[in-house]
Formats: sequence, C-alpha cells, structure tokens
Amino acid sequence: MLGVVNLDKPVGPTSHDMVGLLRRLTGTRRIGHAGTLDPLASGVLPILVGGATRLSEELTGGPKRYDATIRLGWRSATDDAQGPLERDGATLPHADAIGPALRTFVGTFDQLPPAFSARRQAGQRAHRAARAGMPLDLAPRSVSIFSIDLLSVAPGDNHIDVRIDMRCGAGTYVRALARDLGDLLGSGGYLFGLRRTEAAGLRAEDAVAPERLTELAADGRLEETLQPVIGLLSLPRLHLDDAEAGRFVHGSQLRVAGEGGGRHAVLFDGHLIGIGTLQAGVLQPDKVLGE
Repeated sequence: MLGVVNLDKPVGPTSHDMVGLLRRLTGTRRIGHAGTLDPLASGVLPILVGGATRLSEELTGGPKRYDATIRLGWRSATDDAQGPLERDGATLPHADAIGPALRTFVGTFDQLPPAFSARRQAGQRAHRAARAGMPLDLAPRSVSIFSIDLLSVAPGDNHIDVRIDMRCGAGTYVRALARDLGDLLGSGGYLFGLRRTEAAGLRAEDAVAPERLTELAADGRLEETLQPVIGLLSLPRLHLDDAEAGRFVHGSQLRVAGEGGGRHAVLFDGHLIGIGTLQAGVLQPDKVLGE
C-alpha cells in the first residue's frame, strides 16, 4: 500500500493515536502523518502509508486552513483550553475593535511559540520543560498568515468568543495567535476550539472518520481511501523513460532533457517514483519511493 489517507481526526486522540489505528488496520509499520494536530483539535490529518512516509516534509510544508474559536477575557498557561485557565479581569474589548486587531496579524512576522509546544531547544522539548516548571526561553520564528476572515463574535457572561477562518503557512501556531490577539486587545485570550479544514491539498469535507476507516478495513476496502501522493505535491513534474527510471531508483545521477532547475516530482509510466533535484540538465535523486 502506498498513498495518503485524508483522516478526519476527532477531538481527544493524539495524532500518534491515529497513526497507531492505521498501523493496526493496514498491518504495516510504515505509517506516518503530515502535520501534527493537538488532542483538542479536529480535522484534516494526512496519514502517509508505505513509501509515502518519505514525503512527509513535502506534504507538511504547504499552506493550511483553520476554523478557530478564540476566547477573550481569559488566559491559559498552554494558550489553549487545556489550561490551567485564569480570568484576566480586564475590560472586554468592544466588538468593533476585534476585526481591525485581527487584520494586523495578516502578513509575515515573528511569532513566539507557545511555552507548551513540541519545539525542541538544546535537546529538550518545550512542553516537557514547561511541565517540569522550567520553561524554555524559546526564540520567535517567522510565520506567514495569508488571510483571516471574522466569522462571528459571540459575547458571554465574562468572555467573548471570536470565530475565524484563517489561512496560513506551515509552522504557524493558532494558539499563539489567540494569545497575541488577547494581548493586543488587553483582555487576554486563548484558543477555545480548533478544526483544521485544509492541509496538504486535502479538505475536511472529503475526510474520512476513524469509525468509517474501521468499517472499510473490515470489508477489505481500506485501499479505497488511499489517494495518490502525486496529486498533492506542488512540484514540477519530470517524466523518465524505462532506462532513466531504472538508474534513478538505484540512486544514480542522470542527464535528462528538462527545462528549469530545482526540485521535481519524478514519474515513470504515470507513477511517482521519487523526488529529485534538476540542475544544468543533471537529475540528482533525493528521495526514492518503494512499494
């Protein structure tokens, strides 16, 4: 088996739990995922099967889309609903101030990762250090947010829930956006709910729930959910003949007729066989797929 499953991860399980489910259903250990979702988040989790696991980098690095709810008026140690939570006590912002504040985050800027994150520094995971009471001094990193559409503003007794539709680049923390929006408005804020609606070219409306995957596996129809990797790669394509493909899959450089340079998706007989870098007419294999 080789391909990608568009899994609709529910709230609760970890991304690793979903990898474990697919390992049980497929009977193979070569299962991975592209882009972790926190336990409190739901939505698109691309599950990579077989040789597709070698393409995690290519599938993780693309744009993503989220349906997020930010709760203003409270702060969270984890920047999300996992908490612990603390009432900010400041005056809640006027609804008219929320849209303009959100628009200031559209663009490319340096974002401070959450203290409780999977970022690694000096060999330590940030979330483990934070739970031990010794949070790491994480460095900001450049992120890109392409658009934020304000969907609704819902006032509560001591909070305001702000729902947004956000498109962003890889590495953007929606939790950090919620925290920073609360800081900008002077009210505090944290991520109350999150659903990833697009990732790696996959959409939530086409995703398959774990229960449905289990049913299909029981009927021997699990392969119906596998999508070809080539349709999800945003790389130029390079087609090889039989002799060229044989050299490529054995890791040999080869001279090919191709325009341009850079990384290419390499195909033989209509099937993806790997990723290579083309420079001055010479193709260097970077990643070769196996069945």
